[in-house]
Amino acid sequence: MKKFFSIIVILVAAGLTFAETVQLNNFNQIMQALENGEQVRVVAHYGKCQLISDNEIKERSPNAIGGMPVEAFEYFAPMAVGNPKAFVSFSHSALINYGGFIYNYVKFKITEDNKVKITAQYVDPQNYQLKMDEAFHSIINNGENKGAVYFYKNM
Repeated sequence: MKKFFSIIVILVAAGLTFAETVQLNNFNQIMQALENGEQVRVVAHYGKCQLISDNEIKERSPNAIGGMPVEAFEYFAPMAVGNPKAFVSFSHSALINYGGFIYNYVKFKITEDNKVKITAQYVDPQNYQLKMDEAFHSIINNGENKGAVYFYKNM
């Protein structure tokens, strides 16, 4: 019984040792991971993005970081829906308490040229009135550029 337990502990420890997070550096790597059914996560450093709010480019973005797994996504090849560039999009909505309950909606759109647009909106859960609407723009961080949006997968 002790040998069996020891073998299980060694196998679990070995499995944890080999689990590794790998950064995805461009649109093609992200799409390959998604097409292979791998779990992809995104982390956005909003303070390093260009912020557009109320149709104006703002001087600064809030010093905030957000992340989420990419669960449901849609890919569109060039000209699939009148789009000149291929893109993938995914979103998430959650009911949060931010001085009162509100829906927090976040949508990512990544184009084949590695550009990222993040739409962040707050919506009143009772009447669906839009309370905040902001767009953050950046590029995919490839480990060498100043992109503010990071993508990861587990190996």
